[in-house]
Amino acid sequence: MDGRASAPAAGTVINALATGRGSAFAIDRETTATVELSGGGDVTGTIAGAPDADTRLIERCVELVVEQYGDGQGGWVETESEVPMAAGLKSSSAAANATVLAACDALGVTVGEDGALARADAARLGVRAARDVGVTVTGAFDDASASMLGGVTVTDNTADELLARGTVDWDVLVWTPDERAFSADADVERCERVAPIVEVATEQALAGGYERAMTVNGLAFCAALDFPTAPAMVALEHVAGVSLSGTGPSYVAVGERDQLTKVQEAWNEYDGDTWLTTSRTDGARTE
Repeated sequence: MDGRASAPAAGTVINALATGRGSAFAIDRETTATVELSGGGDVTGTIAGAPDADTRLIERCVELVVEQYGDGQGGWVETESEVPMAAGLKSSSAAANATVLAACDALGVTVGEDGALARADAARLGVRAARDVGVTVTGAFDDASASMLGGVTVTDNTADELLARGTVDWDVLVWTPDERAFSADADVERCERVAPIVEVATEQALAGGYERAMTVNGLAFCAALDFPTAPAMVALEHVAGVSLSGTGPSYVAVGERDQLTKVQEAWNEYDGDTWLTTSRTDGARTE
């Protein structure tokens, strides 16, 4: 009983920590999960290249799928990823989505609007697992839905409700500093202070003004989480959309490739890694 699936990373349009409503968009870097199920017992997990990493999320994802569709199976799950962990690029959501789909694949459960499990509900299973093991503050349905469905999603994370979904065709630039920031450690009280600003950005996102929304969000959350605004200001010389992604430390900028190349030249002056990719209109998939 084997299954394998992949899910893309995502970048932030609106961080849900301020108001409970959030928005994210899928980007073309992936996490892949392999699940092997057997007769019974516990679920154990490994993360390729990170032997000391916390595997509770992916293990819990398998457990939830087995609880809903299986018959007490135990087994093993491994993820391997192109997405840096704790960098604000939704590595946990991508890992959860890939694991849920791989576990469904192992059990022969079809995922899709005509299947046993709708894709949005598959994302909700991963969100539930993340809450169960404490790796998220908001539940991150915005991140999970963007990764699972592709495109841009706007959600109410307090109700795990999909408010809107759109399609974008962006080139994307990411700068990831060397440090890491775990979203569960974010100062929620400081984030809630910028709620009036983020509400304005959220209404922009619901109206399809994603680039303006992410820029307003990014400047607000740089202030709330004490990240520098300089990378955003440099990017705004060339593009309309730039944000701190998640709770940092990564920044994402979107636009045309030639303009993003100019931003990349500036961001290359900072410590860390920059890379160009694209948005994704498709989401997670079984392999």
